[in-house]
Amino acid sequence: MAMTLDTPAPAGIAETAGPPPARLRRFVRPAIGLLLPLGVALAWELAVRFGYSNGRLVPPPSRIWQTLVELSASGELSRHIIATLSRVGAGFGLGVLAGTIFGAICGYWTLARLLLDPTLQALRAIPSIAWVPLFILWLGIFETSKVALIAVGVFFPIYLGVAGAIMSVDRKIVEVGRIFRLSGFAMIRRILLPAVLPAYVISLRSGLGLGWMFVVAAEFMGASEGLGYLLTDGQQLGKPAQIVAAIIVFAILGKVTDWLIQLIAAPFLRWQDSFSTHAGGA
Repeated sequence: MAMTLDTPAPAGIAETAGPPPARLRRFVRPAIGLLLPLGVALAWELAVRFGYSNGRLVPPPSRIWQTLVELSASGELSRHIIATLSRVGAGFGLGVLAGTIFGAICGYWTLARLLLDPTLQALRAIPSIAWVPLFILWLGIFETSKVALIAVGVFFPIYLGVAGAIMSVDRKIVEVGRIFRLSGFAMIRRILLPAVLPAYVISLRSGLGLGWMFVVAAEFMGASEGLGYLLTDGQQLGKPAQIVAAIIVFAILGKVTDWLIQLIAAPFLRWQDSFSTHAGGA
């Protein structure tokens, strides 16, 4: 029997023609992101096994995995991960608090921006490693100086993100709030906060990325535990597999914490009607 445009398609064809369900997409998207690192790891493993490289300076994934298993079995890996996570968590919390406060003040009040922003911009240009000797003199070589260094790295992206987002709020939206005679708190809660939130989430992710970078410099300051200590120990003892293993753990922890920020922020950003929302469902 010939099919026409009016003839209904068979049930099997109708089910497979549409886009994949949302539950399937949640698993497909992370799998796509794993294709590149897994492909590179497999290629390097094969290159070492077939003799194209001796794998001495850049160990193959099998040797890195063995190193991770040994560190995990001895309890060292968990101890170093907990130490690094606690430092990043404390520094990130302090940096977010200070950056949000100063960013909101400088973004909302012009006088405060004129007074504070030039100094903060000058401090932002100072390299992270330049703070190390000063923090050691002020705070010693223990946890306080390490947390302070991480907080400095987190502060500036948060400050810039919040201040810039507030200053870029559409003036017409603010005028609508004034027409409806919204109080200062209502103006912030109903107009400024929703307008700033998307940029704030991006600044949180940027600040977290810098926090993970600054923790390495922080753990070079006389640390006896932490993933940064694993890097230094691997360098001094000539263990490239340990160095690469620590770098991989850094990458995994950084990605997981970044994903957590996205996951927590997602319910607050459901109102967005952006290109990425429609492109992701295409």
